[in-house]
Amino acid sequence: MGERVVVHSDLNNCYASIECMLHPELRGKYIAVCGSTEDRHGIVLAKNQLAKQCGVKTGDVIWEAKQKCPQLTIVPPHMDQYLKFSKIVRSIYLRYSPEVESFGIDESWIELTGSSRLHHQTPYEIANEIRKTVKAEVGLTVSIGVSFNKIFAKLGSDMKKPDAVTEITKESFRDQVWPLPASDLLYVGRATTEKLRRYGIHTIGDLAKADPDMLVRLLGINGEKLWIYANGLDTSRVMPCDYDPPIKSIGHGITCNADLLTKDEVRHVFMELSQEVGLKLRKRNLAATRVKISVRDNTLAHREYQGKLPFPTQSYTEIAAAGFDLFYQRHTWNSDIRSLTISAIDLVPADTPIQLDLWTDYTKHKKRLALERTVEDIRKRFGLQSINFAALTSGLKMPAHREVEYKMPSVMYH
Repeated sequence: MGERVVVHSDLNNCYASIECMLHPELRGKYIAVCGSTEDRHGIVLAKNQLAKQCGVKTGDVIWEAKQKCPQLTIVPPHMDQYLKFSKIVRSIYLRYSPEVESFGIDESWIELTGSSRLHHQTPYEIANEIRKTVKAEVGLTVSIGVSFNKIFAKLGSDMKKPDAVTEITKESFRDQVWPLPASDLLYVGRATTEKLRRYGIHTIGDLAKADPDMLVRLLGINGEKLWIYANGLDTSRVMPCDYDPPIKSIGHGITCNADLLTKDEVRHVFMELSQEVGLKLRKRNLAATRVKISVRDNTLAHREYQGKLPFPTQSYTEIAAAGFDLFYQRHTWNSDIRSLTISAIDLVPADTPIQLDLWTDYTKHKKRLALERTVEDIRKRFGLQSINFAALTSGLKMPAHREVEYKMPSVMYH
């Protein structure tokens, strides 16, 4: 199957499987791990195989999941345990290669190219050994894909579940991969799937045979990447586990504890979320050149918008204002808003030189940054809620666990 060998391992029903391991009384029941209903995070985060067979899907709201599976048992998430088991499983992968790249808590790529094990074992045999080892030592099952690049290895791990190994070779990928829906390919989301569908592209094979220039016109640079992936031409590296990737964006989002009914309520949530974004930018000495917002309404319809800033900034008030402008100018309010996310994107070093123009009041920008630094200094000394925007001191529709009490009285600024 050529010189390169990449494995992708995916823990089956990770959260639900770990809950069943920690609580044996749950075994044999229909399980869904769901977020807090009090904080309006009442959606399915994970489900076990039994619940999946009833049609329960990740992202279902709880009432919807219970309609599909009346006997469903709801379990709260325990992220500390999931992280612990993830590290244990990753330590097994590291026995086979130093190049193990995590893709979330439950998935990892493993680069086997050049491994001495390949002298006496086939790639499939190594993958099957990894699968058996995880099951024997940890008690969890994995589905593994073996291929000649990361994209097809990931696709292989999705093809047979649970507790299985799928191999995709250079000789077989057209027969195995091309008939699959385009949405099965990594990085093809719902919006991209719909755009491709309008152009008669329904399968990965259709995508592979499409004109790459047309895909670039349709999807931008991602169109070219998807054409490369579909044709088995991906050459991206599996990064070592200690690799610290460059930060591409800094964002913060929240599911509100009540629907947002007015534009002022949306603006106030953006103001609150942006404060953490600005703080993280300053800690990492980065500045944003663009802002992206994500909006989910109470029908769970999701939209994203992004726009360019006049100049790189760390100012959370400028980021919040840009995010709200995007919302105000581009979002069609068909349903009330359930959750919001705002992100600083296209980041550059904070000391990047700025080309000024005659129309931008950069002095006002510098004064705003100085004020925000002063506010952060006060919060470091006296607590997070010691000083805040007047508009954010009451009526903010955000989860109660964010409201931290401090001994010092609150101060507000405009």
